[in-house]
Amino acid sequence: MTKAKPRARDLGLPFRGTPGPLNAITDVAGVSVGFTTLTDPEIHLRTGVTAVRTRQDADHPRPVMAGHFSFNGNGEMTGTHWIDDAGYFGGPILITNTHAIGACHTGATRWMIDHYASHFAGHAWAMPVVAETYDGRLNDINAMRVTPYHAIAAIATAAAGPVAEGNIGGGNGMVAYGFKAGTGTASRRISIGQEYTLGALVQANHGLRDWLTILGKPLASLMPDVSPLPRETGSIIVILATDAPLSALSLKALAKRAALGIGRTGTAGGNSSGDIFLAFSTADIGPMPDSAGYLNQAATLNPHHIDPLYLAAVEATDEAIVNALVAADPVPTFKPPGGMLPAIDTAALAALFRQGDP
Repeated sequence: MTKAKPRARDLGLPFRGTPGPLNAITDVAGVSVGFTTLTDPEIHLRTGVTAVRTRQDADHPRPVMAGHFSFNGNGEMTGTHWIDDAGYFGGPILITNTHAIGACHTGATRWMIDHYASHFAGHAWAMPVVAETYDGRLNDINAMRVTPYHAIAAIATAAAGPVAEGNIGGGNGMVAYGFKAGTGTASRRISIGQEYTLGALVQANHGLRDWLTILGKPLASLMPDVSPLPRETGSIIVILATDAPLSALSLKALAKRAALGIGRTGTAGGNSSGDIFLAFSTADIGPMPDSAGYLNQAATLNPHHIDPLYLAAVEATDEAIVNALVAADPVPTFKPPGGMLPAIDTAALAALFRQGDP
């Protein structure tokens, strides 16, 4: 068995805030994560699917309140028009590569029809959330090898507990700041009258090396990019989960704070980048609205007291990106400039924070 790589905190990086016991999105009770990872260097295959289940439900979907924010829109996240209008969604979230949106949408729809069989016996419809980032530098994306069955498998394997990071699932072919990156996660515990948890999961595929900053330390001169790209061509998806009872309006505001989190690592949100964020709350709001009564009676957090959650979103997003970088392994590239795409030098990174400011 391969020994798990140390995470960013294990290297001595002094992130602020108090993480949950797993320092992962699965610290939010009911949230689970699964993966399908597809790798075959002989055919330039390096891609996959990441699935996030918002709660453990069966037979009938249970809605979650949600809000989304597009910081830069050169990307896709399906289902967000309905989230904007209705303030909720039901079913899983999938993250994959740009050309696999359709296959994953079909797979998620098939899974929902089968998993919620009683619900779909009537006039029900599925509108899953599927997001993407481009992995064509490391993967033959035009071969379109992700199928609906890969999406179904990722959902089926979703589990609570520790979350794998780096070259896993949809993050398998991703690059951030000129380093191999991919999937990363982190969490924060905060108190607003009572204890709440917020978790972040990212698919990091963004930024240029010259921009990279970790906990305020600029790394471009210490870790120069030997094969720099002329401009940013990647994207990042951020999923925020919390057990705090929030309205759709508050969740949209919470999703916006992911932009501050990705900014902490230096990105300017380039013109070709799809930086799209989704926040949802697992607080129980009852059944799907079409089978509920006339009045909604779920209590929500007073936005006047929400600032600790905003800070938690910024901190967890920042740390999740660094965790994605630290966990990743170097891989061969498919598209120019060619060669091996390096992983970040974790020993040098740890030494930097032992030595103080450069």
